[in-house]
Amino acid sequence: MSLKGLTNACLFVLLLLAGIADAQSRTESGSTTRTPWGDPDLQGIWNYWTFTPLERPDDLQGEKALTSEEAAQLAQKLRQRALAGDQAVRPGDPGGYSQEVWTDRNKAKALTQPALIVNPPDGKIPPLTDEALKRAEAHRAAGGHPVRTRTGGVGVNGPEDRGVAERCILGFSTGPPMLPGGYNNNIQLFQAQGYVAILLEMNHDARIVPIDGRPHLPDGVRQWMGDSRGRWDGNTLVVETTNFTDKTASFSLTGLALGSAEHLRLTERFTRVDAKTLMYDFTINDPATFTRPFTGRFPMNLTSEPMYEYACHEGNHAMGNMLRDARALESRNPERK
Repeated sequence: MSLKGLTNACLFVLLLLAGIADAQSRTESGSTTRTPWGDPDLQGIWNYWTFTPLERPDDLQGEKALTSEEAAQLAQKLRQRALAGDQAVRPGDPGGYSQEVWTDRNKAKALTQPALIVNPPDGKIPPLTDEALKRAEAHRAAGGHPVRTRTGGVGVNGPEDRGVAERCILGFSTGPPMLPGGYNNNIQLFQAQGYVAILLEMNHDARIVPIDGRPHLPDGVRQWMGDSRGRWDGNTLVVETTNFTDKTASFSLTGLALGSAEHLRLTERFTRVDAKTLMYDFTINDPATFTRPFTGRFPMNLTSEPMYEYACHEGNHAMGNMLRDARALESRNPERK
């Protein structure tokens, strides 16, 4: 490289570093942060753990917000309940997780909003349509395959009998959409011109979201995490995801799968409201499953803690151990087959 070329390269690096430093200083001052190419800067590692329930409890109907003291009391009550359950399980289950050590439930945090669901106003998941109920019953009567729950299953004859999280296909609660779960409540956002990447700590999946206006994949191309396309609405990143597979649910909770995701349109909104807070909204729109769309909202908090590789496939001893245990039980008690 010539001296002139080397000088230009050094100048480019200095300008880039200056832009990053300027962006960081504007973040710390609380004003809107921009990437060097002008998009709102959402980058960072974000944690979204909270004890706030997904649906509004019946005893909080009509409450628009909790006080800080009420939220703290709720978080402490749910934390103690988790620890009590941990103590009840651990003595007879050497493989059980310690809630105090291995999960995020040792952090007694709750929001002042009564539930994560903010629309409809009652904070409840809308009822299933009549057709969705009929399909669910037919699915169960046919043996329950494909298994759409994240955890649990329909038997122990093989991996296909178990939930998609037990098979390391999708995380327990990292969606999409993302929901607070027992642990690994972290994502990392990366940005480049024309793209945003959403890295999920569990199961260490990455969604690459084009924001250049390209259309979705053809309808016949179906993916476990769908096909995402993004756009900017002011300072908010709006991500529309379609093309989900019917092998997963339209909406999943621990041990519960509602509907089939083949007709799901998921809308997510990411808004950086201050230097350390990213507001996350999701809207489930699946008229084949639910009688109306519903929306959840909660903040994600900037963290300095690192992301860890959730090597589920490489360390998934549980699946093999579970199936071997089932075969051992059958050999001692043949009528169990």
